Amino acid sequence: MNVTPTRIPDVLLLDPDVQVDERGFFMETWHRGRFAASGIDCDLVQDNHSRSVQGTLRGLHYQIRQPQGKLVRVTVGEIFDVAVDIRKSSPTFGQWVGAYLSADNKRMLWVPPGFGHGFYVTAGPAEVQYKCSDYYAAAHERCIQWNDPQLAIEWPLNGRPLLSDKDTREAQPLARAECFP
Repeated sequence: MNVTPTRIPDVLLLDPDVQVDERGFFMETWHRGRFAASGIDCDLVQDNHSRSVQGTLRGLHYQIRQPQGKLVRVTVGEIFDVAVDIRKSSPTFGQWVGAYLSADNKRMLWVPPGFGHGFYVTAGPAEVQYKCSDYYAAAHERCIQWNDPQLAIEWPLNGRPLLSDKDTREAQPLARAECFP
């Protein structure tokens, strides 16, 4: 597995070893020891799977208590995946990184606890699977506005994105969001 730190060194882009032959392919999507040696040293306790049509934008989500690290990959379609550092004590607070993840490139993104996370479906439908380092806790879920000018995320939009009511109603700008110390 090739691990590449992004502009925010705690966010890692992973290119797994993929074994390909005439029958198809095989790859490891999680191996506790190998991932720990690569800098992802945690227990993953929950596995999620979502399906979204092209043009859907989900996020920017996080949990203020029980923060979740997320190991994200795409098994159908393509997304532009974004992580935003919302740790006030971090030198990269308020900065974001984005990466294209697709069924074809088989890349994964490690989004550590303390980050907001979201994605935009660039080729869909897209099926996104992500392993989490803590359990979902609805009472602690928060959302930052995907289009906050302070963040200036360069989403590769093709028209107006499809958003959930929750992401529209409950999302806060970073300046008013509840962040990590």
